[in-house]
Amino acid sequence: MFQDQRKSPRKAYRTKALLAIDGQPPIAGKTSDVGANGVSISLADPLAVGQGGQVAFDLLVEGSIVTIQTRAKVSYCIFSSGEFKVGFQFLQPDLAAVTALARFMR
Repeated sequence: MFQDQRKSPRKAYRTKALLAIDGQPPIAGKTSDVGANGVSISLADPLAVGQGGQVAFDLLVEGSIVTIQTRAKVSYCIFSSGEFKVGFQFLQPDLAAVTALARFMR
């Protein structure tokens, strides 16, 4: 059975996301939840654990839209309800992203 391996709390948050996985054309998905250290994105096709790339999505923080764009790697990929739920761990997000994510999680 799938065991949650998240290292920080998550909040449900649904918005469009764009992924630029290394060596592949950009793909669109939808976030399902966001945390300080990562995001879960629903995709039509699976990704391999460990794959890296660029993740981008808009986050509503205290009434303002902040674009989060950072390197991330796939930490899990499961098939659920006709789509793939892919968990990404953020890799060294910049200070603006860290600040926005912290404010969002309050």
